[in-house]
Formats: sequence, structure tokens, C-alpha cells
Amino acid sequence: MTVSNFEKIEEEFLEANNHWEIEKLYVDLATAKGKALTPVEKKFLRGLLCGFSPAEIASKVYKSRSSSTVRVYLSNGLYKYIEDLVSNQAGYAVKVKNWSRVTYLLEKAGYKKHLLKVDLDSDRITTPRQNDSNFVTIKPDSHLDLGEATDVSSFCGRETELALVKQYIIQDSCRLLVICGMAGIGKTALSVKLVQEVQENFDYVIWRSLHFAPPLESILTQLIQFLSPQQLTNSIETSINYTISQLLDCLRYSRCLIILDHVDAILSNKYTDEPTNFNLPTNNSIIQNNYSYSLPHTGYHQGYEEYGDLIRRLGDSQHQSCLLIITRDKPREITDLEGKTLPVRCLKLTGLNQAESIKFFTNQDLPGASQENIIKITEWYAGNPLFIKLVANRIHEFFGDSIEEFLAQNTLVCGNIRIILDEQFNRLSSLEKQIMYCLAVNPSFISLQTIESNILPGLPQHLLLKGIELLQKQSLIERQASSYSLTPVLREYIIERFIEEHWKLSAEKAGSLLITHTFLAKQLKNYIKASR
Repeated sequence: MTVSNFEKIEEEFLEANNHWEIEKLYVDLATAKGKALTPVEKKFLRGLLCGFSPAEIASKVYKSRSSSTVRVYLSNGLYKYIEDLVSNQAGYAVKVKNWSRVTYLLEKAGYKKHLLKVDLDSDRITTPRQNDSNFVTIKPDSHLDLGEATDVSSFCGRETELALVKQYIIQDSCRLLVICGMAGIGKTALSVKLVQEVQENFDYVIWRSLHFAPPLESILTQLIQFLSPQQLTNSIETSINYTISQLLDCLRYSRCLIILDHVDAILSNKYTDEPTNFNLPTNNSIIQNNYSYSLPHTGYHQGYEEYGDLIRRLGDSQHQSCLLIITRDKPREITDLEGKTLPVRCLKLTGLNQAESIKFFTNQDLPGASQENIIKITEWYAGNPLFIKLVANRIHEFFGDSIEEFLAQNTLVCGNIRIILDEQFNRLSSLEKQIMYCLAVNPSFISLQTIESNILPGLPQHLLLKGIELLQKQSLIERQASSYSLTPVLREYIIERFIEEHWKLSAEKAGSLLITHTFLAKQLKNYIKASR
């Protein structure tokens, strides 16, 4: 290395000397390493101490958007020396985990100038002099912005799903990942847990909820403001497409994880312009119908169509980041882009398995619950964590912690569970509701052929297949091979709705669902009781 090149290396990130005991740090890290730090290692260390991410260090040093070289240098060298140094002082193993943790650990270890020294074992801070104005408060990681991400302190199970999603993001470098499933199944909790376990692999992690349907422009501005505020422009003529391009630049420049939760808030069922009319035979013993069905598909509420452009471009374009979408319904752009070996994937989340469900219910603190009753409840609610939690709360509040009394009242669909299912059911098209009604009155899995020939004869096959596809996307029906059924709680909910809507339906003109109330209501109530 020439003298001029050496001087150039030594000149970079010199502002670190203003705030850190840099020479002492060089010596102590050399002791941990076993030999002196190289000029490049010193340079990268100073960059970290100045608050630069690996990508920003790469840009400043190499004039490159790729941070791979810097990351390898840090992971194979500096991070290990810092871990050894801090662990020796603390008396237990300390991990760096990500670049932003370096300043935190070294700050606590006392290498920052005028900083109160913190004992790593007890977090005890030495008492400052009354006139000491150099007290520095340790700030949270600057690369994280999790917004209103939910608390997952009671997270349970999901090891298989977590491992699979981590593989998609870390090993397979997916650019776009969708976690979908019905309400309450645990999509948000899984994604928050995922962030905790993979954040060290990203320069930036940002979480936003679309629950209140914010305009795309607002979301894009927040993302770019966090990732690269210098790219923001005040021009009122800036188009959404241009702003998406700016975001893509950020995602190429740094490795980012962006989570958009509650994407279903901006989605709606759309219908073809021309409905399809057909008649069910009049000898159908349960349902008589002469209804006009439109072919539904998942689209966007008016004014939110440009979210589709964002999803498509982030899935289609080359970058080193990942967009994680949490939703009940899968946006149609995903279907066009996803594949088992492609950088766009989809995980359909189902209920907890039996062991996980039992553990989750046991954690709800209901003393004296028998294993038999716990299994019965977790199976009724198909391992849906939210439903299990709501039922446990109801048992505690209204039944004095007695599961037996709750079971004796013979109502699976109660309280907020009914509200949640109403919300999801009301989003369905007439075709989807019709299929749900038909599945509800059949006690076991039934094949498409049976549905087509015996239950909904006359229904065009392409409509039946489309309806089944949409219900599957929303995790509202279960599938075994080519047969379909409902979970116990959904079956009871649908049958109760079927009975309750009798008077309204029977009062409507021909072309609505018509049932013989007295006979069928009694038959269905007996069926509910027997099915339990």
C-alpha cells in the first residue's frame, strides 16, 4: 500500500475521534484479535462509530451501492473482535447481531467520550456530577421503525412456519412475500416474531399498517423519509410511479425489510359486467334458487388501485430487499408473480397444530381445565389463536373459569367471534356465500363433483371453481385432495346465519334463497347438536 493510499484510509470517518476513545478501542480490539487491526478494519470501525450502515460505508468508500464487501469484512472480523471484547468485560456471551448494535455495546462498555459507564451485568450507571452536562441517553436502534406492531410476548408455536418464511427471505432472497389467512389466525403475530429473528440481516426494517387505508402517497413518503430522506422532493408534480422508482432505488441501495399489515383493508371483491343466470332444480330439498351470479375477483377499493402497481413493481424489479404483505385476501398481482422457485412466494397460514393449541389455551390461565375439554375447544375453533383467546376470556368473565358450563350453553359462535366472522362473511360475493351454505349442511368433506351434481346442479363449472378458489385464498374452507369442508366454528356460524335469515329471505321475491323454516331449522339445530 502506498503512503498516499494509507493516508486516504486514515482520513476517512475521522469525526469518530470526536466522540469515541478511538485509540484505546484500537488497542483493546487488537488484544481481542491477537494482533493489530488493519487500516481497513480501523476505517470500517470508524464508519460504524459515525452511525453509517454497511451500505452507506460502501457508498462512501467504494462509491458502490453494493454492501456485500463491507458486510463480509464486518461479519468475519470486526463483529467477532467486538463480541470477544465486550463479552470478556461482561462475563457472559454478547452478540453484535446487526451493525447498529455496535455503537450501543461500545457505548455501554465505556468507549464513548464523556459517557457514563454502564455495568453490563447490572445496567447500573455510576452517579454523575451535578454539573455534568455530557450525559448521553442510549437511543433505540435507528434502523428500526416498527410503528404500531403488536406485542408478541405471548407468542406460541409456529416453529415450522417461522423456519419456512426465514428460508424464503434469507436463503432464497425473496423480493415479495405474502402471509395470508383468515381473521385471528396469527398472521400479524407471526410476522412480528419473524422481524425479531431476521432484523440483523437488514440495514432497515419498517412496519406500516393499512388498517385505516392510508393513501399510497402517504405510505411512500414515510418509507422514503425513513430510508433515504435526501431523495424526497417537494415537487407537487411528482407522480406515484416516480415515487415508486425512488423507493426502488432505496431498496437496491440498502437491504430493507418493509412490512405492510392489514392490506385487505384496501381490497374488495369486484365483479364482471355481465352476470351469469342459471336455475337450480325445484326438487332441491334444501335450497331453491334462481339467482344472477357475477364472476368475482379480488380488486382494490376505488382510489387504491396504485397499490397494485407498487406490489407488481417490487415483485418484478431487481433489488436486494423484501416487501412482506400481511392480508386475509391475496392480491391478484401475487398470483401472476409467485412460484416455488421464484422470488415471490405466498404462505397460507392455518391454525395451530394440536400440541400448540393446547399449550396456547393452557397459557390463558384457566385452572382445573381437563385435557379432554381443552382438546375439544381447540378442535372446535380449528387452532385459531384469537378465537381460543376470546373463548378463554369469555369462560373467565361469564362462567367463573368453568369450561363445563361454557360447553353446556351450546354456543360456539359468541361475542366478538360472531363480529369477526360477520365482517369476513359480509365481504363475500353471493356465489361464495352460496357455496358456504352448501358446505355447511354437509357433515364431511365433499368433492367438487358432488357439489356440482347433487348440491348446486346447474351452476356453471367455471363459476364453481372460481368461488372455491376465492374461498381457499381467504382460508374459509378446508381441502383434502379434491374435497372440501368447513371448520366446526364456521359450519355452526353459517348454519346459524342460514336459520336467522329465513324471514328476510322468505319475504323476498323469487330469485332469493327459500327454505321451509320449521322443518329445516329443527333439522339443522339437531345437526349442530349431533356434530358436537
